[in-house]
Amino acid sequence: MGDLKKYIADRKKKDKVFAIGFDEGYEEFKIGVILRQARESEGLTQEELAKRLKTKKTAISRIENHAEDIKLSTLERVASALGKRLEVSIVNAA
Repeated sequence: MGDLKKYIADRKKKDKVFAIGFDEGYEEFKIGVILRQARESEGLTQEELAKRLKTKKTAISRIENHAEDIKLSTLERVASALGKRLEVSIVNAA
């Protein structure tokens, strides 16, 4: 099981409110988790990433925890600050 799937399964077990609203907010949640994992894989704290982006740690926390309304340009800036590139795709609905 991948890191993201394991995290989701563990969180659902621990937090019933999260489990109930999971399907509705899955895509937004997934973006935040992906960003957090990318930051952590580079060995950076939220504060260190914030410095690279010339913003505050609270802004990084907000992005990682509430990414439902994040601009594409912000995603590109975060990816660049992590030494990565952003890739977007549109797929058929399930």
